[in-house]
Amino acid sequence: MKTSARPILLLEDDQVDVLTTRRALKEINVSNPLVVCENGEEGLAWLRAAAEPPCLVLLDLNMPVMNGIEFLENVKRDERLRRIPTVVLTTSEEMADKTRSFDLGIAGYMAKSVDYRRFVEVMRSIDAYWTMSEQP
Repeated sequence: MKTSARPILLLEDDQVDVLTTRRALKEINVSNPLVVCENGEEGLAWLRAAAEPPCLVLLDLNMPVMNGIEFLENVKRDERLRRIPTVVLTTSEEMADKTRSFDLGIAGYMAKSVDYRRFVEVMRSIDAYWTMSEQP
């Protein structure tokens, strides 16, 4: 990512997916710290307490306590948090999830692949885009 000092926030409750994401980011030489929260409530609390926002949020939709859609609804209501780029990274193929996510202003919607090489390429694409993208 462009700003290596700023973390990437990963909201993910599946520890295998967390490890896979860590491994893929390391493989593509992303040096940003990865902060992991297991649900939307924990992620929202971390964002509100952070001195500086993350450069990117990677968001699973299917989580306990507060799911990804509820997290997005809360973030987009918060003036300080609403501009943080968020990419949904999920197994959900539901059109309602896609539509609602884009209605809430996400930057992208990526399906998690069970094929590791394909997942790495998805992460490489996300990294390439956010490395070039200008943010406010």
